[in-house]
Amino acid sequence: MNTMRTGILLAAMTALFLAVGFALAGEGGMLIALLLAGGMNIFAWWNSDKMVLRMHDARPVGRREAPELYGMIERLARNADMPMPKVFVIDQAQPNAFATGRNPENAAVAITRGLMENAPADEIAGVMAHELAHIKNRDTLTMTVTATLAGAIGFLSQFALFFTAGRGEDRPNPLVAIAVMILAPLAAAIVQMAISRAREYEADRVGGEIARDPASLANALKRIEAIAHTGGRHGRGVEMKRAEDNPATAHMFIINPLAGVRADNLFRTHPPTAERVRRLMEMAQQGPARPVASDAPRGRSRIPTTGG
Repeated sequence: MNTMRTGILLAAMTALFLAVGFALAGEGGMLIALLLAGGMNIFAWWNSDKMVLRMHDARPVGRREAPELYGMIERLARNADMPMPKVFVIDQAQPNAFATGRNPENAAVAITRGLMENAPADEIAGVMAHELAHIKNRDTLTMTVTATLAGAIGFLSQFALFFTAGRGEDRPNPLVAIAVMILAPLAAAIVQMAISRAREYEADRVGGEIARDPASLANALKRIEAIAHTGGRHGRGVEMKRAEDNPATAHMFIINPLAGVRADNLFRTHPPTAERVRRLMEMAQQGPARPVASDAPRGRSRIPTTGG
């Protein structure tokens, strides 16, 4: 159901993009919009992973720099029957994580120092399993295409009034141009957020299966939500500066990293954490949870952070 819904929403995003081009410049504008979307998607396909990792100053780590973390992800990748992704660490105090890459063979997972310091190993395994689920489901590509189309719609809409300055019968009505300039980016953002929410529920489910411990993922979500949004000074939560500087990447994280997240449900990039936790706990109650692997660290132990 989530896959079908995502496909429908992606089709709606593409149709919206073409409609904006047609509204602004007729059939020629629609063709230009289509070519622009194709070019941007090709660029995003090859470069999005490097761009987002660079935005967050993520540094690569291997078995030597982070043996416990690397070994954990290696075990989870075997559980998921997928290639080992590249592993990155982000030097930010807020606990969080994300995945990126165009396919499972060219993927990366990134974890913040805050998550490594504040969560027990079994919860970290649940979070990393969630991120591997995004890679396995190819959500990283889906969200890259969605974000690119949303950005292109906003970019194209900024030229709405420019098109009205021309001559001839093909120029759009000024009122139509103004409406497109205001409503098209808003509609694109709503569709983008709806796709993000649908994929998060599915990644939770598949991540619980990969980790073989849905309850630990549920506990991790509660912990990250509490620290990121209410656990800092004066109850304001722990800020992630890089995410605040690059809000377009917020949908990639397991929990929204931005400070101003108490928006209406229509504008949420993530499903409500309480509902995600409820679903995961129901999943855990369906059968006894099994450990990720016999030698996986459990309990309250943390994974040591790595040096610079």
